[in-house]
Amino acid sequence: MQIICPMGGNMWKMLVKEGDEVTEGEEVAILESMKMEISIESEGDGVVKAVSVAEGDFVQEGDVILTLE
Repeated sequence: MQIICPMGGNMWKMLVKEGDEVTEGEEVAILESMKMEISIESEGDGVVKAVSVAEGDFVQEGDVILTLE
């Protein structure tokens, strides 16, 4: 399962790393867009297989942030 960026902005904070277990609805990252902090939540349960962006990266709507297995 992939966690997708909902809008363009700067990845302000990654709250999980590879190997972490996450549950549906858990906050996994915080995006900064238009001077607002947007919480990004997991859409399902799983283990973080890959983190595709780093803190400070600019991401666009539709970019993959995390991959869960």
